[in-house]
Amino acid sequence: MADYYDILDVPRTADEKEIRQAYRRLARQHHPDVNPGDDAAAERFKTINAAYEVLSDADKRAKYDRYGDQWQHAERFEQQGSPDFSPFFRSGNFRTHDFGDGRNGFTFTTGGDSLSDILGGLGGLGGFSGFNGMGERMRPRPADVPVEVTLEEADRGTTRLVNLPDGRRLEVKIPAGIADGGRVHIAAGNESGGEFNLLVSVLPHQRFEREGSDLHTSVEVPLLDAVLGGKAQVRTLRGQIELTLPPETQNGRRFRLAGQGMARLNDPERRGDLYATVNVKLPSSLTDEQRALFEQMRELETEKESSR
Repeated sequence: MADYYDILDVPRTADEKEIRQAYRRLARQHHPDVNPGDDAAAERFKTINAAYEVLSDADKRAKYDRYGDQWQHAERFEQQGSPDFSPFFRSGNFRTHDFGDGRNGFTFTTGGDSLSDILGGLGGLGGFSGFNGMGERMRPRPADVPVEVTLEEADRGTTRLVNLPDGRRLEVKIPAGIADGGRVHIAAGNESGGEFNLLVSVLPHQRFEREGSDLHTSVEVPLLDAVLGGKAQVRTLRGQIELTLPPETQNGRRFRLAGQGMARLNDPERRGDLYATVNVKLPSSLTDEQRALFEQMRELETEKESSR
């Protein structure tokens, strides 16, 4: 399995902002809407989402740094006093090793030349004496079923009719506030293959950028309203609201509109904030009279600067 840091093309020392920026850049580049009919791009997009889901979460990232692609079993490893494999995951010389009987076993990747060399160097298996010696046998990880939703659907929650890996079709609920790359566990039965995860991709929006439960947008403001003060209409996910502009509002000024962002996952009654950045629109096609007024204003501004 490819290293998540390599997938996002960031160093292992990357901070949260660097990881988020790398994810956005790659997600836009490989999004299925940008690459229609390109199966390789769609698969790459899923891989990017999987990497971001782990590296953007501090707890998951710490487990990944310690246990590599077996980070999901971190608690079991720690309970059994298993060794820290992180030096091998950092080595860059990856090899894959299988444990168990193929159906109930699992695979982990190391940087050693052979499994016996690695375990010998760690003093043997210790508490990690084979998969079946760890207590109850691990169930296979549920399959991922990819679904796409719009930002509006992610905000209010929605449903999808999905085709399951076993051939069944099922209507499933996607909760309000779901994040891009988020997973929704669905228990569709107790038989083998009766559970799966929805892997949710939130499509890019033309107007809004999302950061957690907050949204960012821009609002176009005429020059005179920015200078003298006025009103501006700001679009939100659920309609429009009026923003009061104080006099001498500068281009690029950002206004916080509390509670106008995304619904919060598991608490949809609470919402994030919307940040609206002012984009001052300069006038065009000036009349002679308007141009003369601007010339007069420039003269007054020059006199004002000279008197200081």
